[in-house]
Amino acid sequence: MSVLKPKEDRPGLGLLLMAMAVLGFTCIDTSAKWLMLSGLAVVQVVFLRYLGHFILSLVVFLPTEGAEALRSKSPKLQMARSACLLGSTALNFVALQFLPITVTTAIMFSMPVTVTVLSVLLLGETVGLRRVLAVLVGFCGVLVVVQPWGVDFHPAIFLSLGALCCASLYFVMTRMLAGKESNATSQIWSSGLAALCMLPLVIHHWQWPDSTVGWVVMGLIGTFGFGAHAAATVAHRLADASLLAPMNYLQLISASAAGVLVFGTWPTMWTLAGALIIVGSGLYIWRRERRLGREARQTPPVR
Repeated sequence: MSVLKPKEDRPGLGLLLMAMAVLGFTCIDTSAKWLMLSGLAVVQVVFLRYLGHFILSLVVFLPTEGAEALRSKSPKLQMARSACLLGSTALNFVALQFLPITVTTAIMFSMPVTVTVLSVLLLGETVGLRRVLAVLVGFCGVLVVVQPWGVDFHPAIFLSLGALCCASLYFVMTRMLAGKESNATSQIWSSGLAALCMLPLVIHHWQWPDSTVGWVVMGLIGTFGFGAHAAATVAHRLADASLLAPMNYLQLISASAAGVLVFGTWPTMWTLAGALIIVGSGLYIWRRERRLGREARQTPPVR
C-alpha cells in the first residue's frame, strides 16, 4: 500500500540532501544543453530526461509499494501538475540552446516571487505590504538579468520566463497535493505522463549519439532527474521547508561552475547583479514566511 512517510527531525542530513538535489538540478540543465549542442533534438532530450526518471521510479517504488503507487486520489490535479512540469522542462531546454545556463538559473531563482503571486490568486493566501514590496524588488532583479533595454537581449528570454511560470504552477499544485498523495505516486505520474506525451514527437526526431560521452550523458540525464527529485523529497521529510529553501540558491554557484567548466561561458556582471537582487528578495520572503509560521504556531488556539 502506498503510504505517506512521517516527518523526521534530522535537519543536518536534510540540508545535505537538499544541496545534493540542487546539484542534481544543475546536472539536468548541463546535460540537456550539452546533448542539444551535440545535435540531439529538444524533444528527444526532454523524452530522455523523463523516460529515465520514469523507469527508475518504477524500479524503486513498485517492489515496495506495489500497484498502489500507480493509483492517484487526484488524477486531474496530477495530470495538470505533470503538464506544468513538462512545459517548464521543455521551455527551459529550448531556452538553454540560446542562453547561458547562469541566465536561465537566475531567472528560475525568482520562483519564490511568482509562487507568492500565484498563492494569492490560486490558494487565497494573504500577503502583506512587505512581501508585496519584496515581490516588486524580485521583479526588478529579473529585469536586470533579462536587460530588455540592452543590445544583447535574446528573445529566448521569453521561453525562460515561460518555464518559470510553469514551474511555479507546478510548485503550487504540489502544495495542493501535499498530504493527499505519496512521493511514489507523484514521481511516477509526473515522469510517466511526460514521457508518454513526448513519445509520439520523438519518434521522427530520434538520433543516436556519435560518441561514448554522448551515450553516457544520454543515460544519465534521467538519473539526475530522479535523483534530484528523490533527494529533495527526502530532505523535506527530514527538515522544515523553511530551513531548506535558501539551499536552492547554491545553484547559482553550481550553474556558474558548469558554465565555465563545460561550456566556457562566464556569467556577466548584469547576471550576477540581477541574481543577487532576486536572491535577496527570495530570502526576505523566506524569512517573512518562516517568522509568520513560527508566530502562528506559538499563538494559542481560541476556545
